[in-house]
Amino acid sequence: MARRSAPEVNAGSMADIAFLLLIFFLVTTTIETDSGLNRKLPPMEEVIDPPIIKQKNIFTVVVNKNNQLLIEEELKDISDVRKLAVEFLDNGGGTGEDACDYCNGRRDPASSDNPEKAIISLKNDRETSYKIYIAVQNELVAAYNVLRNREFSRLNPMMGMDFVQANNKYNDPRTTSAEKEKLKPLLNVVKTMYPQKLSEAEPNKS
Repeated sequence: MARRSAPEVNAGSMADIAFLLLIFFLVTTTIETDSGLNRKLPPMEEVIDPPIIKQKNIFTVVVNKNNQLLIEEELKDISDVRKLAVEFLDNGGGTGEDACDYCNGRRDPASSDNPEKAIISLKNDRETSYKIYIAVQNELVAAYNVLRNREFSRLNPMMGMDFVQANNKYNDPRTTSAEKEKLKPLLNVVKTMYPQKLSEAEPNKS
């Protein structure tokens, strides 16, 4: 019995189909982009009489083009940043209305009055290495977290977690709405006690 010949498949339009599929995937695919550092700028406000900031309430951190670190105009190492920032934020040197009853610092009158008024000013050179810049940023944020962890654990001893852990849980999409509603006011209390006031100045031109 003669074998029937299989019909040939017309492959003339395969290139067109492949091209259309390529365009489809290019249009529908989401490409991840580097979002950079998570810094939210405050909204623009018309301030008629800007508040006067005392120099003692400003903690200056400068990174020069040689990646040298100057803290309060003194040459320091990257390992000193967190400790010095914590001492500044937790100083509690204010009196009267500026007093801080939860600060555990030295209460040096020449340093910050309270965490609400304490500002960390970071300035770098355009030739500063990105690695050093990020390392300094991490240490300064870690200083805030050290103090927030302490206060969160003190105010919520039965929670069994610190501020960072609670904040991560709050931002976890798997956390239920009920749990988030419970965590939100607890986190806000500690954020108010130690608000993150990290100011970044315009880099120096070389």
